[in-house]
Amino acid sequence: MSGAEQADPVEGRPGETSLAIGIRSRWEIRDLMLVVVLGVVFGFLYWVLVQAWVALQLIAGPFGDLTQHVLLGGWLLVAPLALAITRRPGAGLVAEIVASIVEVIFLGSPVGPLLIVAAFLQGLGSEIPFALGRYRRFGWMTYALSGALGAFLVFWFSAARAGWFGSDLLFLRLGLQVGSGLVLGGLLAKVLVEALQRTGALDSFPIGPAADPAPRGVGSERG
Repeated sequence: MSGAEQADPVEGRPGETSLAIGIRSRWEIRDLMLVVVLGVVFGFLYWVLVQAWVALQLIAGPFGDLTQHVLLGGWLLVAPLALAITRRPGAGLVAEIVASIVEVIFLGSPVGPLLIVAAFLQGLGSEIPFALGRYRRFGWMTYALSGALGAFLVFWFSAARAGWFGSDLLFLRLGLQVGSGLVLGGLLAKVLVEALQRTGALDSFPIGPAADPAPRGVGSERG
């Protein structure tokens, strides 16, 4: 059996394909609890980010409307964190949706229930690059693509709501938002994951040293 097909020491079973093993689809209670906790914590952090956005709008004056795109990547952080720690399909999607529910129900987001739709798109976009790597590729490129794609998908939803189509600034908005997603929602997430790993607090999760190593190659390094 090749290195890419080796069974996970915890969940692998004889005869399983590398796809089934790589995805680690069996959730445990601790995984679900962690994803929910991350979602709740980031729901409050996202609310703080909204306040920062309001302040930045005032500072930016006539360019204030563009600041939302500069900061957008910050609202994508929880998805790659949840995915990297648990290695579970759907973890990023669930974490983003939980965060949005906290914002809507407990923090009174002015966007209302539509925020949950935006969170779904953000989580979906963030999840796709990890899914394509069978939840075993956690290199810088995967994180960068995760943030960029999450920002890209939700942009079109926001554009439809705000009436940006036909605007001269449409592609400037898109470029700022995708760039923010790449840096704040992707690369920053990688930095945070590695910092958490070094504390040893995540050793009991699939991201920890007990997990089997990912196949080596471009973008396949762990954590």
